[in-house]
Amino acid sequence: MNPKGIQGTHSPRNCGGVFILMTILLSGCTAQPEEYDFIIVGGGAAGCLLADRLSEVSEWNVLLIEAGGEENFLQDIPALASLSYYTPANWGYKTEKSSTACLGLIDGRCNWPRGKVLGGTTVLNYMVYTRGNRKDYDGWKTQGCEGWGYDDVLPYFLRSENMRIPTLANDKKYHSTEGELFITRPPYHTQIASDFVEAGPQAGYKDIDYNAATQIGFSFLQATMKNGERMSSNRAFLKPARQRKNLHVVNRSLVTKILIDPQNKTAYGVEYKYLGIFKTEAVARKEVILSAGAINSPQLLMLSGIGPKEHLQKVGVPVIQDLRVGFNLQDHISLGTLFFTANSSVTARFDNIPGDAVSLLQYLFTRNGTLTMPGAIEALAFLDIDDSDGLPEIELIFAGTTVASLLPVWFAWGGKLEIYAPYMSLAIQNAFSIFPILLHPKSRGWLTLKDKNPETKPLLYHNYLTEKQDVEILVKGIKRAIQLIDTEAFQRHGVKLYTVPLPPCKSHEFGSDAYWECSIRYMTFTVWHQCGTCKMGPDSDPDAVVDPQLKVRGIRHLRVVDTSIIPVIPAAHLTAPAYMIAEKAADMIKQEWKANA
Repeated sequence: MNPKGIQGTHSPRNCGGVFILMTILLSGCTAQPEEYDFIIVGGGAAGCLLADRLSEVSEWNVLLIEAGGEENFLQDIPALASLSYYTPANWGYKTEKSSTACLGLIDGRCNWPRGKVLGGTTVLNYMVYTRGNRKDYDGWKTQGCEGWGYDDVLPYFLRSENMRIPTLANDKKYHSTEGELFITRPPYHTQIASDFVEAGPQAGYKDIDYNAATQIGFSFLQATMKNGERMSSNRAFLKPARQRKNLHVVNRSLVTKILIDPQNKTAYGVEYKYLGIFKTEAVARKEVILSAGAINSPQLLMLSGIGPKEHLQKVGVPVIQDLRVGFNLQDHISLGTLFFTANSSVTARFDNIPGDAVSLLQYLFTRNGTLTMPGAIEALAFLDIDDSDGLPEIELIFAGTTVASLLPVWFAWGGKLEIYAPYMSLAIQNAFSIFPILLHPKSRGWLTLKDKNPETKPLLYHNYLTEKQDVEILVKGIKRAIQLIDTEAFQRHGVKLYTVPLPPCKSHEFGSDAYWECSIRYMTFTVWHQCGTCKMGPDSDPDAVVDPQLKVRGIRHLRVVDTSIIPVIPAAHLTAPAYMIAEKAADMIKQEWKANA
């Protein structure tokens, strides 16, 4: 367990000479381990913020290891979000086939894009900033996660926030202007987005700030953007901190194992492939912290001997701690083909090449125009479908175009070409989408190792729509969305539901509950909010992987700090909760180790 020495650089030891270099390349020669106070695995939303906060303590040496490379300019153009899915910045995960969902996608498998880049999925996502509902976090506390109620976590949401929307910034209880993360309205939105927000009050809802006292209602987007560009966790937190001499960042390096002493069950470092080539070790004097996300964090735990005993034995991994790692997988899903048309030019069109060239020039010189639309998402609504308790069951995501308007976007989703045919004409129409999102699914999935090779992708079982209630709520959400076309705001532009039936569902009457259920199961759309696979819970919870201090049960000096610890998915896009989790973890870590010192 004790390190052999302290290395001063991030590369393997300088053995000297071509022969030694070739020996390293061919045999995987391991360098003497470097030593740090904290090692953070994963440079995503939580990892970048955590690296910033821990390196504020100048006497602590912090190492951040990321499997991907650097963020680039094209990735920060909001409207081009989906193009990153075709690049090495995406892990490119796909779920296993299922009989319940994603039936109309290629091979019957859902695409799960995840960021493999400094900034993680905040470099790929659609920049939506929502915290969730008070009842979500109070529910965590009720389940035994002390210190995670809404009043406990609100200060950690505020700490990183720099609200730049003047009307919202005045609310000092629910917003801050002191943090690093800019929250703005995108500079451009379509006329039909304004109609959507106006339709809310006409349908009996309020125009709200969904990150304040109440969440039920309609609103334009609050987005993680600055000056018309994406503001990822890398840009907001890591880049400013990298000037510190005590923060060391290694990218393009895959962590393959957590080093754990099997006798005293203490984590003391990691093994990783530096630049994907050199087998290297790094030692942590204080803690190893996993911030690799809801897929990679449980995968790495299991590769290191922490997970379900029978499964680890089956794939040949020596068991160190028997825990329910990989279970409790949750996500937010929707129907991806709820399309509408208008009779005038009020939507976002991408079929006009000269016009697109003008939009590009406008963006390059002014950081304005259609390219500032975050993946074309413009507005949100949160609906309390069943019980009027203030906790929304459905979110409506409004997009000023459709996934069928651009073939590359359709394929990034994973849609089959033969199902695309009925929607081809939308590319030359004034069309838009509403995505009804199931916010609190009852269905739970899981993930497992395929084998003990750390470079093999894990097996992902989404288990969507296995609970009847999930289907029923989604169908109600679809109907609520369709009701909006009767409002004066939408009728001004002749808005109609696109009623060409989905080919696999033609046997059902269009618009019936059975038709919508069939559509949901075939054209399942995920907004990539996977979480819960390293569940946080009290000692009494047999499914808990980490405790409320985010420490892995039964293992010393090892924590998980990312959205995998979420016990029950909140009514939120998970970027904001990821930042909150990292802020709270940073405080807990500082308090513990400063107290020990």
